[in-house]
Amino acid sequence: MKTVNHWIDGKSVEGGSGTYGPVTDPATGAVTTRVAFASVEEVDAAVAAAKAAYATWGGSSLAARTSVLFRYRALLDAHRDELAALITAEHGKVHSDALGEVARGLEIVELACGITTQLKGELSTQVASRVDVASIRQPLGVVAGITPFNFPAMVPMWMFPLAIACGNTFVLKPSEKDPSPAIRLAELAAEAGLPDGVLNVVNGDRTAVDRLLEHPDVAAVSFVGSTPIARHIHTTATAHGKRVQALGGAKNHMLVLPDADLDAAADAAVSAAYGSAGERCMAISAVVAVGGTGDELVAKIRERAEKIKIGPGDDPTSEMGPLITKAHRDKVASYVHDAAAQGAEVVLDGTGFTVAGYEDGHWIGLSLLDKVPTTADAYRDEIFGPVLCVLRVATYEEGVALINASPWGNGTAVFTRDGGAARRFQLEVEAGMVGVNVPIPVPVGYHSFGGWKHSLFGDHHIYGNDGVHFYTRGKVVTTRWPDPADGGVDLGFPHHR
Repeated sequence: MKTVNHWIDGKSVEGGSGTYGPVTDPATGAVTTRVAFASVEEVDAAVAAAKAAYATWGGSSLAARTSVLFRYRALLDAHRDELAALITAEHGKVHSDALGEVARGLEIVELACGITTQLKGELSTQVASRVDVASIRQPLGVVAGITPFNFPAMVPMWMFPLAIACGNTFVLKPSEKDPSPAIRLAELAAEAGLPDGVLNVVNGDRTAVDRLLEHPDVAAVSFVGSTPIARHIHTTATAHGKRVQALGGAKNHMLVLPDADLDAAADAAVSAAYGSAGERCMAISAVVAVGGTGDELVAKIRERAEKIKIGPGDDPTSEMGPLITKAHRDKVASYVHDAAAQGAEVVLDGTGFTVAGYEDGHWIGLSLLDKVPTTADAYRDEIFGPVLCVLRVATYEEGVALINASPWGNGTAVFTRDGGAARRFQLEVEAGMVGVNVPIPVPVGYHSFGGWKHSLFGDHHIYGNDGVHFYTRGKVVTTRWPDPADGGVDLGFPHHR
């Protein structure tokens, strides 16, 4: 059986705790790999390696950092298929979707390659007689990232390339459910010439996470995952004096107005709700149909959903793969089983689905729930699976009020031909990312990703300008080269003149 170890100080390090976790192939249900779980001592070793590397890397030139990142970008590009295959083997998503994940991660590596522009700083000359003021940004030191199972390559690449480009060193704790892509990312970084200790990977469970949150040498923590864990990360790490960006869960709504192109809206709803088996924090999980659009829209969604081909991720004909674990599959199914009793109309029930020859895989079909009340568990909870809820409202105003009443505010979308309504929506809706006729409004790398309300704990979104600011701290330098004729003691408060 394959074993995934840690990556510390530029080399693979076997687990010393003696504790391992299983990694399954979601398509077969078979355990194919074991992953070492780090002890407190192993986390400490990774942080120590990062701290030692920071002594040199933190003061290295921008040219030295970006030259490594350009080589890294080229290696990642050359290994796209390999990385995607690792993602499919342990996560289960189809290969084309895995390739898209790698491409999205590459966007942030490309942003990191241009860090020289992001870190230029500012200079004001002659603010007073012979006085100049400069604002500069400097790295924090050792920073950590804790990443989820649903994007085992992309989310780590949202963090560490930008962090190390800014001059920090990094300790990554990936999901124990699909750890191989993170280790391969670290190996390729070393091949690109990244110095030992700049990027470290420790695998494990809560023991490893809590040690990173408490470690005195970790200056900042980035996290993507569920809202309860994001809250724990934020509370614990800030209590230990750390800077935190913790991105939590979501219940993303798509508002469909009566003037919308319903074929386009149905295409978008199916793509955004069921892509990657719904295991996306930006998945559309609630469609809000305004006015009389509901019946026709639901019929069009059902027609498309029934044609989706579900199968193993390495089958080129598959459009959707299995869920990550059997336990998660059973939890997702429970929302569909309880829906009718809680007032919803079950239009499609995918809970009995299986794939011939892969009966032990973590399979579930597409489910569609209509006329879902806001009190139903399927609406109240983040399901993180291929279950789409449709809610009915009479007016635009009622739809926006429904969306804004949600405790989450990650992403949202409106489908309409009315520019005025679209403009109102983007200003009035309470969410961090908004799409206008775009169902999954994930920003490009040079903008920032993040939500509002219970979808974000901390002040900074991830990547983009917010990412650069999160991984650096500002310093203002005031300089005066006095004239030889100047002199004398002045106890007054300094002022500009």
